[in-house]
Formats: sequence, structure tokens, C-alpha cells
Amino acid sequence: MVRQSSRKAAQAKTKATAAVAQGESESKVEVDTKTPKRKAARIEPEADGEDAENIDPVEENDGGTKPAVKKRKAASKKDVDDTMPLAARTAVTSLKHAMHIGAHVSGAGGVQNAIQNAAHIGANAFALFLKSQRKWTSPPLADEAKTQFHAMLEQHGYDARKHILPHGSYLVNLAQADAAKATQAYDNFVDDLQRCEALGIGLYNFHPGSTGGTTMDSACARIAEQLNKAHKATSTVVTLIENMCGSGNVVGSRFEDLRDIIALVEDKSRVGVCIDTCHAFAAGYDLRTPEAFAKTMAEFDSVVGLKYLRAFHLNDSKAPFNSHRDLHANIGTGFLGLRAFHNIMNHAPLQGMPMVLETPIDEKGPDGKTVENKQIWADEIKLLESLIGMDVESAEFREKEAELQAKGAAERQKIQLQVDKKAEKDAKKGTKGKKGKKKTDEDSYDESD
Repeated sequence: MVRQSSRKAAQAKTKATAAVAQGESESKVEVDTKTPKRKAARIEPEADGEDAENIDPVEENDGGTKPAVKKRKAASKKDVDDTMPLAARTAVTSLKHAMHIGAHVSGAGGVQNAIQNAAHIGANAFALFLKSQRKWTSPPLADEAKTQFHAMLEQHGYDARKHILPHGSYLVNLAQADAAKATQAYDNFVDDLQRCEALGIGLYNFHPGSTGGTTMDSACARIAEQLNKAHKATSTVVTLIENMCGSGNVVGSRFEDLRDIIALVEDKSRVGVCIDTCHAFAAGYDLRTPEAFAKTMAEFDSVVGLKYLRAFHLNDSKAPFNSHRDLHANIGTGFLGLRAFHNIMNHAPLQGMPMVLETPIDEKGPDGKTVENKQIWADEIKLLESLIGMDVESAEFREKEAELQAKGAAERQKIQLQVDKKAEKDAKKGTKGKKGKKKTDEDSYDESD
């Protein structure tokens, strides 16, 4: 998953002039971009490239341990860039299907800055962290930040109830069985929901958590219990359960897990689902052809119910189908391919949902230092919008599809070799049991694989 990289921005207050969304007249809003020096807000991938968002929160984060962070050079650009936008926002009404596409942008220096960062890349929806996602507790939301957030919403015309999708902390595991740790997770979770309501945000996305070695049924029940408690402590925000890739003890890789959690939630109007395309593909749900996409949507409707589908994370996959590896790729460069996203962009029932990119934007600059290139998101938003109504048999589509597949070929081959090697290793394990006896399927099953 793409997240904010580390920054060492100069501490100063600047005045930023934000372009009014979708053709309205200009006005000026003061934005405090004073950014204290701090460690990266994003958890870096593991050494093998696995996206950190699917790390088992029980195994990695119990007791408040911070995930390992890879040190790297901060981007030289300011978080809130008051120069020319990288792309203009497309008027959603001009699109054949009303798709609200954006990315997970930085809220460094104050949540209000995320709005301008979203407008800067031409986003019509966006995600953000409402506080540090690497700490169990954070300072309260400042009154000034709330005031500026509401001012910037009016300035840019975003609908906070529909098209802003905050992301929960990776530390939180609502399936936690230990009482003290469950309280710690709940407190962090409900604090985020309260921040949503203070800002007028209507949706909140979170990872369901880990079984911790207990049964899946009991884990789903604990998640629902925590949601019921959190819903009673708040009043409006809808909590969206994100589907996962099927690694280890993580809950949510099967639609049945999502169904079982929702079934135990008392107020069904306060719960929904966010589908991550990379996670779904890695978990064995195909989206690549119109037929496969239709089958997956039909299965979701049958098991969970389309009325609960409220948002998407749009990510291609560096790992092959049903690999249970969460490796986000840029749109069209991975094993999902451009056609999968054409299917999504042209599925009318998905109109009006926030669709958030979490694709990689880190690049090496001329000096060899790693920086963020937000132009990638700006271009991907326009690419996705261009797919709406596009003929897949046209030369335009074919050429773009081939270009993007060629761009990601080396990375796909690299990950495919890793997956094949692991499958071969697992196959050899399965032929030998204790004292040389052949294992049964039950003996050889290991969730940690």
C-alpha cells in the first residue's frame, strides 16, 4: 500500500492559494503547513517487498512495538505545493459514469492539508490518516485544524460524507483476544471515529485484524463486538471493513469473513465494505475479464450483499493470481492488467463511491535519493477516467495496455519466480512428514505460510 514517506520540511507558515474545485471562482485560504520533524508516517514494506498493510498486527505490533521503518531521504517538495496543480480535477458530471477517483494523500502538518494535496493531483476523492498511524495515542484534533479543514472543504467542493475515506492504523487489531490489548486497540479505533465526526467525514476504512491463532468465527465475533461498542460511542460515521489478501491469520480474505462480521453488527447502517483490488486478486477473486469480474461481483452480492459495498482501493498486483501476497503495482503494470480496471470503471452500480489509489509513487531522483513523484497519481487518475466508455478493441486501449504491461514485465517476472520457488518448497514439505512419513493435508496445513 502506498503511504506518506518521511519528511524533513522547513518549519514555516505559508499562505497557499488553492484553486476552487471544478471551475468555480478563486479565493484564498490560509493554510498552516508548519511541519515538525518526525519519522515517516508510512510503514515501509518488508525486505521481500511485501506491503506492510497485511502484516499480522498480532505478530508485529503487540505491546505497542513500532514496525521497522526503512530510512530514506525525504522528498524535496513541500507537502502542500502552492504552485500549478499537477492535474486539473475532472468534472464528474462530464463522465459517462460518475466515478470519484483519487489517492491516499498526506495530511502532514494538519488534516486540512490533505484536501489541497488531493486537489493538487486532480483527485475527486481521497484517503488520509487522521493522526499518526504508528502510535497508539496522539494529541487531540486541534480546533484550528478543524476550522481550516471545513474551510478547505468549502473551497474545493469535496463531499466529506461521501468521498473522503480515512484509513485506520495498522496497529489496531479489533479481533484481539487479550483484554488489555483489545482495550488499547478499541481506544485508538474509536478516537479515529470521533475525529471523523468532528470533521464531518462519513466513511472510515479499517483492516479487520488477526485471529491471533484463535478460530476465525471467534475473531469475527470479537470484531463485531468492538464495532457495536464503537457505533454506540459515535453517531454517524460508517465503518468499512477492508478485504485482505489471505496471508497468515489475517481476517477478511474471504467474503464469508466479511459476511460473518456484518451479521453480528447491530446497526447495519453503520457498517460496509471497501474492496481492495490487489487484495481480492491475491486472495483468489478474479477481475481480469468481463466474465470473471461479473462472477466476482455476483459472488460478493450473494455472500455479503452489494448494498454493503461502499468504496474501492484501486491497485494492480505485482504478484500473480491467488498468491496471497499483497504487492501493490501501478495501474496496468501488474498481473491484474488494464482490462480489470476498465471493467470497474464501466460498471455503473459502482458510481458515486470513493475510489482510492494506493499505488507506488516512490522514485529515485537524479542524485539517487528516493523521492515521491505525485505526478504518477495525477496521471493514473486521468488514465482511469479515460477508461470510462473506452472501446477495449480500439487502438488507443490496445497500445496503452501493451505499454503498461511492458513497463511492469521485469517486476512481474521477479515475483512470479519467488512464488514458484515457494510453491516448489511447499510441495516438497508436503511429501515428508515426521520421521519420513507422508503428511496428510491436515498435518501439512500451516496458516503462517
